[in-house]
Amino acid sequence: MNATTCYFVSAMADENSEIARGLRRRDADLLDRLIEKYQHRLLRYLVSLTGRRELAEDLFQETWIRVLERGRQYDARHEFSTWLFAIARNLAIDHLRRKQPVSLDGLAHDNDAPPFDLPATRLPSALDWTIRREQNEQISAGMQHLASEYREALVLRFQEGMSLEEIATVTGAPLGTVKSRVYRGLSALGPWLKGARL
Repeated sequence: MNATTCYFVSAMADENSEIARGLRRRDADLLDRLIEKYQHRLLRYLVSLTGRRELAEDLFQETWIRVLERGRQYDARHEFSTWLFAIARNLAIDHLRRKQPVSLDGLAHDNDAPPFDLPATRLPSALDWTIRREQNEQISAGMQHLASEYREALVLRFQEGMSLEEIATVTGAPLGTVKSRVYRGLSALGPWLKGARL
């Protein structure tokens, strides 16, 4: 490891330790900062799991309540976001089990699901915006046809920017399974990606 990498790893460990101490103290300011930092990513993830914004918002609130209640359980050796997303995922699964015992697929065909956003690199013209919207719609359509485990892996990897190891921790799946899900999800999404002219 070079000096820059060591500094970065050390800074992350310090931040995680600070979060762990704050959660043990039930520090309201820390919780506010964490909510502000993770609110968009977490809500987007929950919407992708449930397919319904209203339900995602309820689970979002419930997730933060769990963080506050169970803050003592956070292990600073791991990224906070990994622990946070695991809580959110478990709450979503619990809710869906109560509603319909089969799987997350039941909600995947909701036409109100948000588009799979492509990152913007510059301010788009009207034509660029129209093309981007069409691409997002095609990718969203493709995402809705994926099995829930593939959709979840792709959202965590490409929308949330999680490493494969973090996805394995969040989902409780072995690393090899996560790699397979990402690969198979991308393969299944292929026809929609080609149609989106990326």
